[in-house]
Order: sequence, then structure tokens, then C-alpha cells
Amino acid sequence: MTTHFITAEVEINANQEAIAQNLEQAIEQTLAAEGEPLRWAITAINEQVDAVTAEVKKIAQVEAVVTRP
Repeated sequence: MTTHFITAEVEINANQEAIAQNLEQAIEQTLAAEGEPLRWAITAINEQVDAVTAEVKKIAQVEAVVTRP
């Protein structure tokens, strides 16, 4: 088993009431694709504006330590 440090990006949905629960689930699902997450942290939240629709998207940057077989 090897340990890896990874960075992932997860989009934050617009529903403010469910952000905490949905964000945690989205992060865990994203990290599970990379291996078994040991620790993770949100290190930044960036906003991106779509040039066509002017819609603002928030992207959480996540840094994690995962293990892989």
C-alpha cells in the first residue's frame, strides 16, 4: 500500500441549506476514486464566472492524503 498526496476540485452547489452535507459527500466520492482517503481539507474556495451565461460557480479546492493498494 502506498500513500499519496493529491489535490482535487469539487463544485459547490447553489443550495445554501444543503452545502455542508452535500459538499462533504461530494468530496468523499471524489477522493474515493483516487484511493482510500486518510485525511482531507478544503484549502481554498474559488469563484469562476461563465462568460456566456454570467453564472458564478464556486469550486472548493481539496488537498488530501490517500492510500492505494
